[in-house]
Amino acid sequence: MNDCGCGIRISDREQTRVLWLLLAINGVMFVVELIVGRIAQSTGLIADSLDMLADATVYGISLYAVGRSLHHKAHAALYSGIAQGLLGLLILADILHRALHGSEPGSLLMTGMGVMALIANVWCLLLIQKHRGGEVHMRASWVFSKNDVIANSGVILGGLLVWLLDSRWPDLMIGALITVIVLRGGVRIIADARSELATGPGTACSDERYRSASCNGD
Repeated sequence: MNDCGCGIRISDREQTRVLWLLLAINGVMFVVELIVGRIAQSTGLIADSLDMLADATVYGISLYAVGRSLHHKAHAALYSGIAQGLLGLLILADILHRALHGSEPGSLLMTGMGVMALIANVWCLLLIQKHRGGEVHMRASWVFSKNDVIANSGVILGGLLVWLLDSRWPDLMIGALITVIVLRGGVRIIADARSELATGPGTACSDERYRSASCNGD
């Protein structure tokens, strides 16, 4: 039965379904969080919204890789990591701009939006959890989803600190922390993808180790 490729097709459909859901969630949250971030003048929210955009890009690239060879999957993960890094630099530029020119972040909007984003990303994390040890493009998706939960928690903390201290600096610090998380995630995925590419085509079992039980001798 393994030779019919049924297990591969089922896994591909499951990956596609999960990635479409992740793409939709992150795309919607990017738009909402960016609008609220602009209204709240919050670097943390704007940084988190761009992180959502980076993740939506990652999931779109991962969708391209579903059903393709391990070589394509590794390249998809590589491009995902590069996209994450570039958006991390955009977040850094926004932080520097607001640090130099000032801002008045709204703590209530920061905290409320942070909670909404956290709920959305916990949902994403649950969707992708079973694929965290799978193929390289799905491992990339897991890393980004996990980083999002950390970033959202930071935005909530930043909103509370802005309110307690009546200062904009906690917001800027949280924005900087999210930048570090985004850049580290990008570097990690790039390293993982390059490792896969350096291995070369490998064996058929290397390409199907997650999608088919045949490599385990079943």
